[in-house]
Amino acid sequence: MRPEPVLEVRGLTTRIRTRSGSFAAVDGVSFEIAPAEALALVGESGSGKSMTCLSLVRLLPPAVEEASGSVRLDGEELTEKSPAEMRRIRGRDLAMILQDPLESLNPVIPIGRQVAESVRLDSPRPPRAAVRERVVGLLRRVRIPGAEHRLRSYPFQFSGGMRQRVTAAIAIARQPKVLIADEPTTALDVTTQRQFLDLLDELRREDGLALLLVTHDLGLVAETCDRVAIMYAGRIVEHGTVQRVFSEPAHPYTRALLDSLPELGGERLRRLPQIAGEPPDMHALPPGCRFAPRCPFAHDRCGSEYPPETQLEDGAVACWLAVEGVEAA
Repeated sequence: MRPEPVLEVRGLTTRIRTRSGSFAAVDGVSFEIAPAEALALVGESGSGKSMTCLSLVRLLPPAVEEASGSVRLDGEELTEKSPAEMRRIRGRDLAMILQDPLESLNPVIPIGRQVAESVRLDSPRPPRAAVRERVVGLLRRVRIPGAEHRLRSYPFQFSGGMRQRVTAAIAIARQPKVLIADEPTTALDVTTQRQFLDLLDELRREDGLALLLVTHDLGLVAETCDRVAIMYAGRIVEHGTVQRVFSEPAHPYTRALLDSLPELGGERLRRLPQIAGEPPDMHALPPGCRFAPRCPFAHDRCGSEYPPETQLEDGAVACWLAVEGVEAA
């Protein structure tokens, strides 16, 4: 039996204003994460994954026209918090690692001072020696070699993987309950990706962190996450345990993503299938299922009505095939 969720998201909607009109970049998204659980948010570029994360922490761009829905952290409704209250919550209860560490770190401030800024937030005048000890401990925990000698180093003196570890140290400095990692391994090589994800996995298990991992790499999801939510055109179309979704995908889009993965160790090479067509224009979404124009199983109803969410033994799916009891083979 799963423990009570630490983060509950219900009907999260974020509308963006553009010259062509407004559209819902995040449209009625709902999910939950329990302590020490890892949930992956997966989908193509432009599906709304990063905007979902920014909506959770209330760091929205000026183009946002409207944000609504419910985000509850340990029972507290975050959407009702003032900007000042959210500033106190970010980092302390809800932390985020961004995709590019060079955009997160100040290039002209030594990394020791940048980590120390987070440490000092919970104490008005902490002793300098105590702050230094805490910073060194955090850097050691994220496996920065010779941590005590790197406090005065600048971000440009670190590799991409080391910079991302520094951002992880900043993120966990105040021992948050939820850690959001928005495609944290995109700029890293394969070996460094594996090391960084192992580090995140270790941190969540030791500290009981709830981890929301945003990625498009299904291989990483299979190895590191407990549950997965598949996102398409601003909505979650399927969610469940990684084991069930990967072995018995219920949505044609999920199946198409899995079919496009290369197989290692096969007897012969095979041409990788591709998903026909392009993601929809968010300003002119089809009236029915948003994946219908690209779906080989679509019929008339798919193009006219958006399917209701069908509960599965483990998770749920929004597809007319599930409603009608037809398997996407």
